[in-house]
Amino acid sequence: MNAKTAARTVLRSLWKNWLRPLALPFILITAAKSALADINYVPSGSMQPTILCGDVVFINKLAYDLRVPFTTARLARWSDPARGEIVVCFAPDDGTRLVKRVVGQPGDTVELRRDTLLLNGTPVPHAPLPASATCDLEPAERASAVFARETLGARPHAVMALPTRPAVRNFGPVRVPAGHYFMMGDNRDNSRDSRFFGFMPRAEIIGEVKGVFVSADLTHWLRPRFDRFFTRLD
Repeated sequence: MNAKTAARTVLRSLWKNWLRPLALPFILITAAKSALADINYVPSGSMQPTILCGDVVFINKLAYDLRVPFTTARLARWSDPARGEIVVCFAPDDGTRLVKRVVGQPGDTVELRRDTLLLNGTPVPHAPLPASATCDLEPAERASAVFARETLGARPHAVMALPTRPAVRNFGPVRVPAGHYFMMGDNRDNSRDSRFFGFMPRAEIIGEVKGVFVSADLTHWLRPRFDRFFTRLD
């Protein structure tokens, strides 16, 4: 048997015994990840202190609709994102996959004044944030930030501001058009969101972030943050 024949024999064996049996499960798994549920690694701090760098979050892709796998084509639709929900979406300017919070729905007027969010002309309620909500942040980050608990609709959640950092602290007012949403990060002074790329089309929102699957501290050699494993997000 020459080298060419031997190579063909090896490739046929590889296909028959390994690749072909795994092909269907692979297709089914990737289709499910595309249309049903998925996980998403978060590399940035734009959603701190709610979501930390190194969190892997769980996405419910059936929260709002059913899509054709590997596409944005919708087969069925049963609800729309609500104010305060955390979603995965694609930035309309460059297609970057993002994790952001829904701040404004179609028809809402959104405004930011000195880092205070106003919705339809009314300041969104704030309250003090318990220290336990920021315990996983680095001490230097906690020392340089201002924290609060903001309530959008029925969803209270943590937000933070960085007073010493140059940022967009005043914005709008703008009215959210039909079929679009206004997105913001909880880390208000360190988030690329609708203040920069504009309104988010409904078609680019692909699912709701429900919780943290696993988490690792990127500043300490990927040390697991066991207290964040399998936790629900507000």
